[in-house]
Amino acid sequence: MKYKFDARLNFVKAICLFLAIVIVFQLFRIQNSNEYIKLSEWADEQFTYEKRVIYPERGNIYDRWGHLLAGNEEVYEVGVLLQYVKNAKSIAETLSVIPDVNYENALETASLDYGNGKNIYGIIADFLPSGVIDALSKIKDEYETLNPEGEDPDLPSLRGMVWYPHLQRSYPENTLAANVLGFYKFRDRKNGEGFYGVEEYYNDILSGPPVTVEIPLDPYMIEETPTLPSGASLVLTIDREIQAMVEEKVDETVKQFKAKSATIIVMNPKNGEILAMASQPRINLNQYWLYEDELKDTTPFNRAISETYEPGSVFKILTMAAAIDSGKVDLDDKFDVGQYFEYYGSYIYNWNRKSWGEQDALGCLQHSLNVCLAKIATEKLGADAFYSYMQAFGIGRRTNIDLGGEEIWPLSLPEDDGWYPINLATNSFGQGVAVTPIQMATAASAIANGGKMMKPHVVKAIIDNGETYETEPQVLSVPISEKTADTMNELLAKSLEGGEGSLALVDGYRIAGKTGTAEIPVEGEYDANLSNASFVGWGPVDDPQFLVYVWVEKPDPEIGYWGSYVAAPVFHDVVENLVVMLDIPPDSVRQSLYAAGSANDSIN
Repeated sequence: MKYKFDARLNFVKAICLFLAIVIVFQLFRIQNSNEYIKLSEWADEQFTYEKRVIYPERGNIYDRWGHLLAGNEEVYEVGVLLQYVKNAKSIAETLSVIPDVNYENALETASLDYGNGKNIYGIIADFLPSGVIDALSKIKDEYETLNPEGEDPDLPSLRGMVWYPHLQRSYPENTLAANVLGFYKFRDRKNGEGFYGVEEYYNDILSGPPVTVEIPLDPYMIEETPTLPSGASLVLTIDREIQAMVEEKVDETVKQFKAKSATIIVMNPKNGEILAMASQPRINLNQYWLYEDELKDTTPFNRAISETYEPGSVFKILTMAAAIDSGKVDLDDKFDVGQYFEYYGSYIYNWNRKSWGEQDALGCLQHSLNVCLAKIATEKLGADAFYSYMQAFGIGRRTNIDLGGEEIWPLSLPEDDGWYPINLATNSFGQGVAVTPIQMATAASAIANGGKMMKPHVVKAIIDNGETYETEPQVLSVPISEKTADTMNELLAKSLEGGEGSLALVDGYRIAGKTGTAEIPVEGEYDANLSNASFVGWGPVDDPQFLVYVWVEKPDPEIGYWGSYVAAPVFHDVVENLVVMLDIPPDSVRQSLYAAGSANDSIN
């Protein structure tokens, strides 16, 4: 009897063991099947986790002396964990006192049914400063003391209301250098990217490589946010103090002359570093979403690199440099400058429509004579040589400055359909040709820098993983020889000292430069009441350490029209401050120190 019972028991055990083995095998097979893996991933995505792209902390942007121009600050997102909400009205009422938080919308979010689809967590407010969170935390604690765990529905409770920190792009100087910096769209936390300026051009470097991670849908399940290395930081060539001074001068100029806008560029012609770049309008970068209101119609974000215009007489320095460099014009050559110059059935007039008699190269520049430059271009240089030099000066081509948004206007050439012979004559004095301020400043820098045209740039160094990488100056072109550059420097210095640009002169410093006044075309015709007034200059002449370009767009003609009256004084005011900020001694002092140093070297 006992034997039969044991046999039955062993049989049952064997069956159970067999079934257990089958079940374990089946579980193992299912868990490793493609169908299970796909189903598990789908369930995690739908109900437990979601994949998110996490971006590292964006790198900082500093001026050349380490002043922070763009960084990050901690702000907070406020939302509700629907599973724990006890009193939706209390949450909505409390948060509705925050600007941009609507009571009805807050109540709707806090009242969502938990577990209905993906209703686990809802965002009510974002980008709140720590002070607001401190106040909310205090209120929440008071309510919790009054109504523990929110059990009494008639008493207020903020249970379920939570907040989480994250970073927001910040610009501590608000509008300072706004045109140079651009902005980062921090309000778009999923697809934020840089727009315009440095933020756009260096977006990938500042952002760092993104990483895809799985984040629990229930915030209470988040144990730790993955730590990622920060993006690289940038040190700009911009000098904060010079930038602030230049922006102030831009604003004063627009107000004084009731102009549409003004643009000023300060650069080092020896290496292409941009020390300051300012135009109007400028926006508060911490409120970048308002820029569409600030920059109405088709107004560019940064006129210095994005707005093309006819430069007028400042362009004459390129024509004269080309003529001298090619050997077609000598300083002793004389030109018969009549009241007008007829070329292919069109007439070129001087600015005052008068005859100036016999003039040499200095007189042509000093009195800014259109007839003279048109004759030089058509009778001395010729189209092939003229346009070859203009292209070497970068006209019609991007400077490739490291800022997002650079634009150009193509240079019309003899082989193009829209080119006519009269273009050669008018282009010689800056009419019928369009440039941006950065193009014109870069071209002029070749004359200031011994014939070498340096690439303009705004980033001095990149800091990545604790290492600093200095940017190297680059030569864009060598359009003229050093001898020609020296000749032009002397010509333009003498031109200022005895000509129509005398208001640009700065006591104690010898300056080279040229004024420009250009009529503005409107619907195919030049409007004599509208002008672009400009000035380009550099110094000291014997050792140029700065170049300043000034462009005033559409000044009120009843207040000021000519570059010599509108733009030249602006140049003077900027340089008067600049030599102090750059610690450049007056010429007499500097030359005495140089002479003393040379004498000591000889003795030693």
